[in-house]
Amino acid sequence: MLDPAEAFHGFAVHDTEVARAFYADVLGVRVTDAEMSGIIRLHLGEGPPTIVYPKPDHVPASYTILNFPVVDVEATVDELTAQGIAFERYAGTPTETDAKGVFRGGGPLIAWFTDPSGNVLSVIARD
Repeated sequence: MLDPAEAFHGFAVHDTEVARAFYADVLGVRVTDAEMSGIIRLHLGEGPPTIVYPKPDHVPASYTILNFPVVDVEATVDELTAQGIAFERYAGTPTETDAKGVFRGGGPLIAWFTDPSGNVLSVIARD
C-alpha cells in the first residue's frame, strides 16, 4: 500500500527564485531544480528532498513549517541576525522571549523567523 520511506513533503512560496536565493545563500541549504518547471528541491538530510513550489496567491501558515536543529541557538541567531534575518516574537510569550528572539519559556531553546514568503521557520536546540 503506502511506503513511508518514499513519502516527501513540500510547501508553497510566492516566488521560487527568491526562495532559492534565501535557502541557498542565507541558510546554506543545497537547492536543486525539480523536473517540473518552477519547482525547486531543498536537500535537508538523508530523506527525500522537500519540494518548494510557486503559488502567487500564497498565504503562509500560522505555524512552523520547518525546524533547523542546531547545537547553539544563541550563536545561530547571532549569525542569522547579522545576515539580516529578523526573529519573531509572538503574542503571549513576551516575557519568555529574550531581546534576541530566543524563546526560553520551557522546552528546548527555539527562535522563529520567516522566509521571504512569510513561512515560519525555526532554529531549535538539538537534543
